[in-house]
Amino acid sequence: MLKIVQIQYSTVSGGSSALRLQKAFIKAGMLSSIISLQEDKPRINNITYLGRKERIIARLDCRIELLITKKGDKDYGLFSVPVIGNDISSMKEIVEADIIYIHWVQYGFLGYADIKKIAKLNKPVIFIMHDMWSITGGCHYSFNCENYITGCKTCPVFTAKPNSNLAAIGIEKKMALYSRFSNLFFVSPSRWLYNCAKEALLTKDKPVFYIPNALDVSVYKPLDKNTAKHILNISSDESVIAFGAVSIDSKRKGWPYLQNALEMLKKDTGSEKVTILIFGSNYNREIADAIPFKTRFMGYLNDEYSTALAYNASDVFIVPSLADNQPTTVQESLSCGTAVVGFDIGGIPDMIRHKENGYLAEYKNAEDIATGIRYCLQNKIRGKMLEGFHPDEVIKSHTRMHEYIRSLKQPA
Repeated sequence: MLKIVQIQYSTVSGGSSALRLQKAFIKAGMLSSIISLQEDKPRINNITYLGRKERIIARLDCRIELLITKKGDKDYGLFSVPVIGNDISSMKEIVEADIIYIHWVQYGFLGYADIKKIAKLNKPVIFIMHDMWSITGGCHYSFNCENYITGCKTCPVFTAKPNSNLAAIGIEKKMALYSRFSNLFFVSPSRWLYNCAKEALLTKDKPVFYIPNALDVSVYKPLDKNTAKHILNISSDESVIAFGAVSIDSKRKGWPYLQNALEMLKKDTGSEKVTILIFGSNYNREIADAIPFKTRFMGYLNDEYSTALAYNASDVFIVPSLADNQPTTVQESLSCGTAVVGFDIGGIPDMIRHKENGYLAEYKNAEDIATGIRYCLQNKIRGKMLEGFHPDEVIKSHTRMHEYIRSLKQPA
């Protein structure tokens, strides 16, 4: 029986993809475990949590990285330059595994030397690319910069010394790692990032696969919308517009465009029968004051059933990201039958068929976001998860990849 271990910083937020994939692996008859730096409370079965020492090392690494990158252009978001990291190559789960999956392991979890020690075990190592970090000199999203294709010799994040060569150094370290080992493979959850990886200097000659993230469709499924609204004490005649918590200061999350779109909607819809549902964040006065409609802050939803209920109570979900890979929120919303409006960027077009299960707005066009919301509400557009995103199909894709990897070890 195939034995898989997945390595992930935590199981919350984007880290839930490892946990969902594990459930799908086990359902398909594979043995799967997860190694997580951060601990869940309560603990989850089949997850090995690292200890206090490893978390202290990670925190120290983060502080050093913040000092190194503090003069960078913050509009580009997170820029990771691993310094210390944790050696987990001798852990039982790693040693006994047939295949090793590496998910998001920044914030001081693994350094280059730690990944090298794992690769030296000569087992297949599969990198799940949750963002662009695997193919860049350090940024997690490059926006309109394409220097990762040629080697990041110049970097718009750092334009002045002493950090102007940080990205080039990052490329050199990754190239030394990637070129040394033939047992490294890359999986992109989106066609956009897959195409980027096939062009990138670091991975253009490496095996890259397109496989969407897994989702538990037994949890994220359509419910009666009026019933879901009633449970949340929302009137059935309310139009509910939802979005996940956004950081007003984050360029990538696109808050100004969402705010402008809601202001445009206010002019022609009024506010009596519209409720804005915000989940993933407790009350935020700055956001509440900026929204011209009634707002409901759901807070951080600790369980997936509550999250699914919130999607089902919504008539349309908005994802205004300016750069994104395969946002799990889009997949979750569509699986619950709620239409999604988002910009036509990254992996969002993989999941949305324009005017069928949602609306793809013109990039950075707040007016088109407003048009998309109106269109979905007026035409009662229902969300639907597209072909290839069902967990059974996702596991079939992983199985085909495993078969390909095994075939590489066979003599010609």
